[in-house]
Amino acid sequence: MRIVYLNPCGKLGGAETSLREVLASIGAAEPDWELWLVLGEDGPLAEIARNLGVHVIVRPFPPALARLGEGGARSTWWPLLRAAGSAGSYSRRLASLLRQIKPDIIHSNGFKMHLLAAWTCPRHTPLVWHIHDYVSSRRLMSGLLRCFGKACTVAVVNSKSVSKDLLAILPYLHVVPVYNAVDLQRFSPAGKRLDLDALAGLPPAPSETVRVGLVATFARWKGHKVFLEAMATVSSEIPIRGYIIGGPIYQTDGSQWSKRELQQEADRLGLGNRLGFTGFLDDLAPALRSLDIVVHASTSPEPFGMVIIEAMACGKAVIASQAGGAAELFDDGENAVAHPAGDAATLAKRISWLASDAKLRRRLGEAGRATAERLYHGKRLATELLAVYNQASQHTHRGLAGVSAQPQVTMPAGTRSRTK
Repeated sequence: MRIVYLNPCGKLGGAETSLREVLASIGAAEPDWELWLVLGEDGPLAEIARNLGVHVIVRPFPPALARLGEGGARSTWWPLLRAAGSAGSYSRRLASLLRQIKPDIIHSNGFKMHLLAAWTCPRHTPLVWHIHDYVSSRRLMSGLLRCFGKACTVAVVNSKSVSKDLLAILPYLHVVPVYNAVDLQRFSPAGKRLDLDALAGLPPAPSETVRVGLVATFARWKGHKVFLEAMATVSSEIPIRGYIIGGPIYQTDGSQWSKRELQQEADRLGLGNRLGFTGFLDDLAPALRSLDIVVHASTSPEPFGMVIIEAMACGKAVIASQAGGAAELFDDGENAVAHPAGDAATLAKRISWLASDAKLRRRLGEAGRATAERLYHGKRLATELLAVYNQASQHTHRGLAGVSAQPQVTMPAGTRSRTK
């Protein structure tokens, strides 16, 4: 097999972290296969992929195409029209590149690459869309995916929640849910730790301090302000310090906070030295190990939530927003603790509870690690994706690409419904 993966971003967001594990697991399962990665910008993902033995080609997006996105209420068709010329030029170059590589399968990641792949995919080549986000909430992209959905052979989605959402938009699409995986050796309880205080420019915290961190890109729906409000609500008698780990990584207009905006909010809430910003970190495993509590605070339903399984794999107590696909990843009170999405008051109570109970933190961390070892390992991911690739190839060779099919749901063994 020769597979070409297409991804718009070179930095490590959730979708890119997922792709990293896809490349690693497929490469380990099928070492003789030829894997290619085409990126719309340079960044850490390029070097990571090269180290995995992947052929990497960086074809930077034109500025208008790079900025194309949906920044809330400002989303209109005008940015698409403005980017149309550069998108057409880019797609012609991408089509030429794909003809040279001659892939057996194209696996696209990210909405822009889904569309570019639909336009440029060579005839009779299976196209796999890997959907990491809810489509229905994106007026622009949902309309475009409707227009070009027939080009997709099969769509892989990262949760049952995303599967349901996608099928509401494209009911004829063949959709297969496949949970993401985590590198259990890199993300483990043992290993290097970081001086988060130094990274954040804070004075050293007292030894009994409980460290609580939100690890996320600066996307506006990731719950940074909810986390800040919760930290400001926690009693000053509880020895905690908060950290916001991450930064703005996308070029899309209007979709993310700036550090200045979040710093101003922290100052308004009077957090002072109780909270710091570490900035973007290429390797999150040492940062997660340096925390006592990892908070996931997305205000909108999370399609998956990579940081949840990464923190669980590191043996950390996790507080997660219980909405969307994220709610499928854990059992409340068993291997993580839930809070309602966007509820700062309840989040503050959960933080206070865990910060005051070291035994509970340890129990949750051990259960989380066991869950990661059972469900979120690379061998399971490779097995399920190889089945998707085989099925996509058979469909295309039989002339069935784009034909309506009933969705086939394959989930990790042992996963049970977690609607609570």
